[in-house]
Amino acid sequence: MPNHALIQHLQEAIGAEKVFTSLEDRIAYSYDGTFEQDLPDVAVLPESSEEVAAIVRLAGKHDVPVVARGMASGLAGASIPFGGGIALSLTRMNHILEIDEENHTAWVEAGVITADLESAVEKRGLFYPPDPSSNEQSTIGGNIACNAGGPRCLKYGVTGDYVMGLTVVLADGQILKIGGKAIKNVVGYDLNALFVGSEGTLGVITEALLRLTTKPRFVRTARAEFPALEDASRTVNAILDAGVVPATLEMMDETAITCIEEAMELGLPLDVEALLIIETDGSDEEAVLREIETVARVCRKSGAREVVVAETEEERERLWRARRSVSPSLARKAPNKLGEDITVPRSAIPEAIRRIKAISADYGLPIVIFGHAGDGNLHPNILFDKRNEEEWRMVERIVGEIFQVAMDLEGTLSGEHGVGTLKRPYIEQALGPLSLDVQRRIKEALDPRGILNPGKVLPGQ
Repeated sequence: MPNHALIQHLQEAIGAEKVFTSLEDRIAYSYDGTFEQDLPDVAVLPESSEEVAAIVRLAGKHDVPVVARGMASGLAGASIPFGGGIALSLTRMNHILEIDEENHTAWVEAGVITADLESAVEKRGLFYPPDPSSNEQSTIGGNIACNAGGPRCLKYGVTGDYVMGLTVVLADGQILKIGGKAIKNVVGYDLNALFVGSEGTLGVITEALLRLTTKPRFVRTARAEFPALEDASRTVNAILDAGVVPATLEMMDETAITCIEEAMELGLPLDVEALLIIETDGSDEEAVLREIETVARVCRKSGAREVVVAETEEERERLWRARRSVSPSLARKAPNKLGEDITVPRSAIPEAIRRIKAISADYGLPIVIFGHAGDGNLHPNILFDKRNEEEWRMVERIVGEIFQVAMDLEGTLSGEHGVGTLKRPYIEQALGPLSLDVQRRIKEALDPRGILNPGKVLPGQ
């Protein structure tokens, strides 16, 4: 039932025009990129850290949960308000507050769209490398909360590697500011790292100070076609062993290729088992060209039947449009999909792919494999029909077996999507009881009443 006193207090604190209680509005804040859904009691759209603090204080006073969210592109159920409470959307806090060209930093609000930041800094000759595939929808705050990755992680690292400072609203409504523009800062505990990847369970991230780099002047992109998926998976290490660290090294299997081509007609080959998309970049044109030539040579030696290097920006963009369209194009194959993001050591990629394809054959459900092969981050997507109860039961078992493959190969449950609710049942097996106990104590210290995104990440919270 709606908490009328809470709603009235929220309206008084931040303005009635920022508080939404109708069923239609609440439905809009009830889901994310998964197939899970639950209604909040109320949705709020604050416009400042002070308003977020007021909301969190009221949540504590009324003892109701508050679930922070951005554009709801998450794939682990982390921003779904299970159990009702307040859905706190940060999408109106979407301003780039400062681009400091001299210090190569950007100060932004949490609701800034990733692609908008990328575009803004590139106009100044600067570069923000983290680029999740959802970069045109996902927000900086959500990226930080999940420590999102993307195709460029191999060379440039993940979102957390670029966080220099944060503004965080704590569970008691205090506004904590941490970090700064100094390149070296080892005074006290690394609180930036504590909040990065915490999925809204320790505090609400409202602003971020991000590190920028100089924009690479030259880029070359190649598409390598492999008749055998295993040859493609082995090529990843062969490229790195040749002394080349590409900006991106992406893989797509035959089902992904077919779905993309049927949906978009981009000229992808339909008679191969895998494609690799490899990109080199840098400030020296000759060095970038040598690297892509080395990549092409290694790919051919490793079993590629053809390597095509994009000659124009249009050709390059076509390749990336194909890669970023993998997930939505899979709807042509089945009405539902469950996308995972296990990570394994690069040397284990061939074995991981073999085992996952064997699981697919055992259950008779397609498992599409694509992802950031350069850093071992694979995205097995199980295709199924959720209306079919038998298929849904199989999916639940398949997920457990895929996670077991990752752990057997010294990998882990997630490289960039986070834990949320979907991976929570497996986290103790992945981390061990002592690690979980330490994390629970951190959670209890920062959120003793358990109002910040309860039921996410840690079992028993």
